[in-house]
Amino acid sequence: MSLTHDTDAGFRIKGWHVLVAMIAFFAVITAVNAVFITAALRTFPGEVSVTPYEDGLAYNARLAQQAAQAELGWRAAAAAMVDGVEVQLVDSQGHPLTGLEVTALLQRPATETGAQTLALSETAPGVYGAQAHALAGVWDLTFKAVAPGGQTFEAQRRLTWP
Repeated sequence: MSLTHDTDAGFRIKGWHVLVAMIAFFAVITAVNAVFITAALRTFPGEVSVTPYEDGLAYNARLAQQAAQAELGWRAAAAAMVDGVEVQLVDSQGHPLTGLEVTALLQRPATETGAQTLALSETAPGVYGAQAHALAGVWDLTFKAVAPGGQTFEAQRRLTWP
């Protein structure tokens, strides 16, 4: 019994079939990568800061400011009120800090849309508050308190409104 092959029967893979398959494979990979890169760049352009070089130069000044703030020993608490924000400031012995000039920036964690600049006024000894508009969800509060003697205290708190 001998085995013979019929060369004319059926489909045979030839070199050009392999070439077309490879080109199609890499074309699909390239197209998918292009879609993902385009989507990524449209949703986040990669720019964290408009002035990265200047931010880097100011880094040592920021570290010095944080060290001076730590020496003060001041502590702060922030609360989300129905119609705004409230910040309580105390010194290292727990006594309320009065007569401070307190300003704040209230913004969403993921976007600058709807950011509000607030000037907080003293509502009770060591308690400062301000009204804010359209508060719902999660917001980041960055506030700065300056004493008459020039001492500065800065802090950030994440607040949530229903």
